[in-house]
Amino acid sequence: MFGRSPKPVKIQVFAKTDLGKTRDHNEDRFLVADLTRGEASLQPAVREHEVGERGSLFIVADGMGGAAAGELASEMATETIYEQMTRMWGNEKDVTPQRFAYRLKEAVEVANSHIHSYAKAHPEVRGMGTTTTAVGILNDHVYLTQVGDSRAYLVRDGQAVQLTRDQSLMQRLVEAGELTEEEAARSERRNIILQALGPDPKVKVDLTYQEVRKGDILVLCSDGLSGQVKKDEIAEIVTRERDLQAACDRLIALANERGGPDNVTVVIARFDGDGLRSAAAGEEVGHQVYPLIDTETSTEPVPVYRGSRPPVPARENRWRVVAAAVLAAAAVAVALYLATRSQ
Repeated sequence: MFGRSPKPVKIQVFAKTDLGKTRDHNEDRFLVADLTRGEASLQPAVREHEVGERGSLFIVADGMGGAAAGELASEMATETIYEQMTRMWGNEKDVTPQRFAYRLKEAVEVANSHIHSYAKAHPEVRGMGTTTTAVGILNDHVYLTQVGDSRAYLVRDGQAVQLTRDQSLMQRLVEAGELTEEEAARSERRNIILQALGPDPKVKVDLTYQEVRKGDILVLCSDGLSGQVKKDEIAEIVTRERDLQAACDRLIALANERGGPDNVTVVIARFDGDGLRSAAAGEEVGHQVYPLIDTETSTEPVPVYRGSRPPVPARENRWRVVAAAVLAAAAVAVALYLATRSQ
């Protein structure tokens, strides 16, 4: 199921980030890396490469915390994850998909620890955090780690499917059947996420996987894109536009045309090569939990305000109070909403 493909898997990839129309600084970060060659860049050798023995790595991080804290958190996340994968996975003797997935999840947890420790030692950035969607590619599979509400979509035959699941209050309410996706998208509380890297010493990393096929397109993005551009529109643009740089430009331009209320970041990767099978009808695509054996018990997620909301309080005990207050307010809001709907 997760064996190595004896034939080459080829990737074309490009990424871009944009300030948007309303923010005065960019708190988003991305990273594109060929782990086998040990190079993280958008140089030609990385923009078109074969997936080597150590795989490839793509990351989108959306920082928060006010002032320069969000920028620092997202930068620390991308750099730490890449450094961890280069050092730990790069020296791993057991070069298997299981170890690759484990090292990827471990790298995200280490990034959380580093950001949290730094914030505790520097009161001026206390409470900083960042979402992180970090995707590793090995052979004919992608392995996805998710914290927060940045997203990964797989576009196959012109149709986009969300591979990640938002760690947000609205997603919980949608899953509980209390709200539709359309109602959640319009909610004033759509910017409340349940986790981020940094605010807590422990984080619960969502680890999933997907087997890719020839012609598949992977799209990673911050909510500056997904909040303004529907997944069907994303699929239409990346399918029709063969030039990946032009596709990134078109997606960002569309988000900005619709107000550009946030920073916008997108990574687009197209898969090809004889190491991939052609897609067949009825194959499962979506949020599939990876059966990792060696995994650390994580804490339950707690709410985090994003965007223009106030930064997280300085003291850890105040953080817990705010979290409880947000949950209580959310419960009351849902109860009122349901009562209104039932009338």
